[in-house]
Amino acid sequence: MFDFDQYLGFLAFLGILTLGFWLMIFLLTFVIPYWIGGSIIERLKEIREEKKAKRHA
Repeated sequence: MFDFDQYLGFLAFLGILTLGFWLMIFLLTFVIPYWIGGSIIERLKEIREEKKAKRHA
């Protein structure tokens, strides 16, 4: 039914698919919330600095 080369190709495909799936899960659970949280914190710092600059000007 399958040759050995086809079997290896199928296993390579499954391996790459699985790696891509777990990479997507990692990015969605750790990296993207970290990036969003960091950008919100930086924006809040900028807003505070603008308020201080207006007070002292």
